[in-house]
Amino acid sequence: QVQLVESGGGLVQAGGSLRLSCAASGGSLDDYETGWFRQAPGKEREFVAYVSWTGVSTNYTDSVKGRFTISRDDAKNTLYLQMNSLKPEDTAVYYCAVRSLGGREYGYWGQGTQVTVSS
Repeated sequence: QVQLVESGGGLVQAGGSLRLSCAASGGSLDDYETGWFRQAPGKEREFVAYVSWTGVSTNYTDSVKGRFTISRDDAKNTLYLQMNSLKPEDTAVYYCAVRSLGGREYGYWGQGTQVTVSS
């Protein structure tokens, strides 16, 4: 069973940067498709970014395109989300998740890390 632990969240001013990490154990991230999601107060959880099991294909929600970059370090079995030019509307709890190849649902989730962007 894959276990995921996020870190790297915090308080940052608008325009600043943060890098989130998601360390995996109990399985190799390159055996899964992986993604980042976020949930703001009073809102539903939303998709942020995705990287394929090959590490070649990525996808982002429109609101973060050009500002966020998802990447994976297979040697460290860690997923990253580099977030630049942060905006107050990026404030949320960020979660990493993985799904099996060919699966429809993300079956394993981390506990989340809080990102707060002040204006």
